[in-house]
Amino acid sequence: MNNNHKKFVSFSLALSLLSLPVAENALAKKPAPAKVNLRIMETTDVHTNLLNFDYYKNVASEKVGLAKTATLIKQAREESRGKNSILVDNGDLIQGTPLGTFKAKIEPLKEGEVHPAIAAMNLMGYDMATLGNHEFNYGLEYLDEVYDDANFPYINANVYVDDHDNNPKNDKNKYTPYKIVNKKVKDESGKTKVIKIGYIGFVPPQINEWDKSNLDGKVVTKNIVDSAQKFIPRMKKEGADIIIAQAHSGFNGNLSNTEDVIYALSKVKDISAITFSHTHKVFPATDEKSLDALFKDSTGKVLPGVDNERGTINGIPAVQAGYGGGSLGLIDLTLVKEKGKWKVTHSQSSVRNVESVKANEKVVKAITKVHEKTIHYVNTPIGTTTDDIHSFFALVQDDPSVQVVTNAQRWYAEKYIALNKPEYKDLPILSVGAPFKAGRNGVDEYTEIHKGDLTIRSAGDLYLYDNTLKALKVKGSTVKEWLEMSAGKFNQINPNKTEEQELLNAGFPVYNFDVIDGVNYQIDITQPAKYDKDGNVINPGSSRIKNLSYNGQPIDPNQDFIVVTNNYRAGGGGNFPGIKGSEYVVDSADENRQILMDYISEVKEITPTADDNWSFAPISGNANVTFVSSPNGQNYLSEYGKITYTNQLDVNGFGIYKIDLN
Repeated sequence: MNNNHKKFVSFSLALSLLSLPVAENALAKKPAPAKVNLRIMETTDVHTNLLNFDYYKNVASEKVGLAKTATLIKQAREESRGKNSILVDNGDLIQGTPLGTFKAKIEPLKEGEVHPAIAAMNLMGYDMATLGNHEFNYGLEYLDEVYDDANFPYINANVYVDDHDNNPKNDKNKYTPYKIVNKKVKDESGKTKVIKIGYIGFVPPQINEWDKSNLDGKVVTKNIVDSAQKFIPRMKKEGADIIIAQAHSGFNGNLSNTEDVIYALSKVKDISAITFSHTHKVFPATDEKSLDALFKDSTGKVLPGVDNERGTINGIPAVQAGYGGGSLGLIDLTLVKEKGKWKVTHSQSSVRNVESVKANEKVVKAITKVHEKTIHYVNTPIGTTTDDIHSFFALVQDDPSVQVVTNAQRWYAEKYIALNKPEYKDLPILSVGAPFKAGRNGVDEYTEIHKGDLTIRSAGDLYLYDNTLKALKVKGSTVKEWLEMSAGKFNQINPNKTEEQELLNAGFPVYNFDVIDGVNYQIDITQPAKYDKDGNVINPGSSRIKNLSYNGQPIDPNQDFIVVTNNYRAGGGGNFPGIKGSEYVVDSADENRQILMDYISEVKEITPTADDNWSFAPISGNANVTFVSSPNGQNYLSEYGKITYTNQLDVNGFGIYKIDLN
């Protein structure tokens, strides 16, 4: 073979190789794997804040409202080109404002009538919803009536029918535990793909204690993480490409907590993303202080595996959208299909605030009728007050806004026991109250009722929740520990430190700061807290409660007391020591708020004063102690000689005050 012939053969071979199909061409590039961007949008803890309106102040509020969230949702959909987004709600939807109470109690839903929250959500195009603990406040029948008009499914995996056979192996779910939905999406090249999205929902198992009167004998609620480990493998087996866990549960550094389990849930295999809720916080947190309050464990350290910048927990994308329709939570996922399976290759979580947007007019129109009826209802007069009532300083001293509630509860219990339980008539009656509106959901959430008429709206302002009244028989020793738990609201103060020290423990919920009226006591905040916010003993030798007395005498630890409280606390809410399992003296279906209204109607005129039954034990030294409250509190400082305003605001807009504890 001559050289020319060799060249011809080589050239022909090269041409034949180039003409081979791509799959046979070793030099050809493999096609890029399909890549899809998917946006998860979350609302949660709306608590019937459907419009941007504060029913307690009777004014517009630009920081809340599902109608405003709807505008953010529309914008977020447009950014994701519509097809590649999903919208979920994480529960606590139907209770929380007078509107929720009005539709449940005053003008209850009729069969076939659409609840205004569901009407709004149907317009907004939700893909999935789960149930929160407050969904159960009005009973199972009402819950079913609300959701049977939804144009979207709702799920829950850990509430079961109580079959009374004590065999957990044959228990049946009360609700659909999970759903797997074929979602059509566009990949980055514009081609249509189908992703099987699995949704699973959870609620705190404590609902059986908190709503015992509604749920006892009807349902049982199981551990969230155990339920996830049961159902998620099934979801994968049934073909779910990705799994979104909608957990109405918060984040808690105490890993033994069964109510706020997001950290443990994030470690369950095959969860792709978590939308969470319940604590009314925001994640990713907006500042370092908020992050610390969310993710510190009982030793004060932020748990490992929390990436606030990306919004991941142990590598799992997560988001929490706060409270009241005030924010929209977003998780932006990048999904890549490799070897026939979709996997998350990148994520970014974020939260958008509604303050700067206008309400969606279609949603507003759907709610306006019941909104106007609610306003008419709450403005019904029931009595008068001789002075202003506010809660600006209710966390730092005995306060009339709590006192009027505890007075009403004691009034009810005394009458009830005299008529129905005369065998208990000689036992002393104590009454428990807490400053529910003390900034938990932002600087605007404080009670401020001006001198003059008291209305149903005023009663709702003083007692925020749809709780029912309970009274327990407990020993004096339990009263002491109850107060020790409440005293965890305060940080330990070093009397010899001249640098600024914050008085209030931001991680301790305001609704767990119980004041017990009927006894006198002081709180020594130079001592460490005995209990953490979850009721765990962290300093067993500590005692903050000093000079605890009844009728001028030190309390006998073995003396019996009747303590009036609510169903949440009596059922174990807050994990207060020694309360759960106590004997019920009053197990009433009457709501604490209605009792307050009845009390005001009977006495007709309220003189808002506190009996100063509790105070801080004096501190010697030059400690510089501060706390935060609404800046509006400065308008009342003439009444409080030991409190001064610094004219400074913190990063969240709260005013910074100094308190003299000498």
